[in-house]
Amino acid sequence: MTAHVSHSATTIDDVHTYMLGLGEQAKGAAAQLRSADTALKNAALLAMAEALEAARPELLAANARDLARGRDNGLDAALLDRLALDDSRIDAMITGLGQVAALPDPVGAIDGMRSMPSGLQIGQMRVPLGVIGIIYESRPNVTIEAASLCLKSGNACILRGGSEASESNAALAGCIAQGLARAGLSAAAVQVVATTDRAAVGTLISMAEYVDVIIPRGGKSLIERISRDARVPVIKHLDGVCHVYVDASADTDKALAIAINAKTQRYGTCNTMETLLVDAPLAASLLPQLAAGYGEHEVELRGCERTREVLGDIKAATEEDWQAEYLAPVLAIRVVDGIEAAMQHIERYSSGHTEAIVTENYTLARRFLAEVDSSSVMVNASTRFADGFEYGLGAEIGISTDRLHVRGPVGLEGLTTRKYVVFGDGQTRQ
Repeated sequence: MTAHVSHSATTIDDVHTYMLGLGEQAKGAAAQLRSADTALKNAALLAMAEALEAARPELLAANARDLARGRDNGLDAALLDRLALDDSRIDAMITGLGQVAALPDPVGAIDGMRSMPSGLQIGQMRVPLGVIGIIYESRPNVTIEAASLCLKSGNACILRGGSEASESNAALAGCIAQGLARAGLSAAAVQVVATTDRAAVGTLISMAEYVDVIIPRGGKSLIERISRDARVPVIKHLDGVCHVYVDASADTDKALAIAINAKTQRYGTCNTMETLLVDAPLAASLLPQLAAGYGEHEVELRGCERTREVLGDIKAATEEDWQAEYLAPVLAIRVVDGIEAAMQHIERYSSGHTEAIVTENYTLARRFLAEVDSSSVMVNASTRFADGFEYGLGAEIGISTDRLHVRGPVGLEGLTTRKYVVFGDGQTRQ
């Protein structure tokens, strides 16, 4: 059974057979990658960067064709922006490959070694997950990000990008293949699905015999569908309904800076604050200052009754607002009576992504950290820091709100698991 990145979508008649072929080859490549040393993986990444630089005109031309087709198909301005490649975005991909090459390799690291009464030495070794299927939309740079992180962590991957970026992804796949070939690694270590047929996704998420993990990156509808239908474990988050709670003891300058940054630094990200909770003793003094700050950014405010008593003519927040991931310059505000009420609100409405408290009370800060059940919980910091790069991971494949097998930003270590290793000296069990 054979399958190659160079297939064009029009030549693949049996999508199910084609996908099984990718899976079979990926399984074989994963076995090779388990024994690939760090220098070899880094050589492949740096060769990919060189291939991207050399192919810059072809990448821009392929992307121009995708953009033209997108405009003809009525894609909105935001999607067209995510789809677009220019010299600066190609530069960013090249830089990113170098950054991943420079990261420490988690594979093979042994920790937790301890001596047992039997004389055995027992520890745990970091090992790759195996074959990772990644399904994503719009942004062609994800093809390079996903390939680099999977390769550095010793995983083979099957990448299925959105149909709107098909020509861009095919051109990027050629650069990836060149890098793998120059390092002497199997072309099947990174395979970009060549068909735009939606049946490819259905097969990919059901190939449990070949695929070890699925990671969807995209809108809520895509992730809901993958989570519902997959027969393979999924690492994902559905949405980011993130909160900042400003406690009565908060430093006003910190509160203003954090609450405004968490909402306005960037609107369309999953770690952007969507609901602000303000302790009642601060409402009369802090809310007008916040409203002025948000006004400078043209953020629409929606508030509870107590918020509206202070701010006057703003829209009333509804039950839907407390559940909303706006991804837009819109913010819901609720006045609460202390940390207990704030945590109750978060418990009910949070998506489990990121929450922050602004406080000068150490005891309350520790309580918030202990009792709020989200993948990232912060004290006196903007939720926008919930990101792999900001956490020192170098890069991330996504953010997980699951509890198994990884939670929060998923970097290289999150793409590995552990196995026990045991060193003996002839021991036998009695």
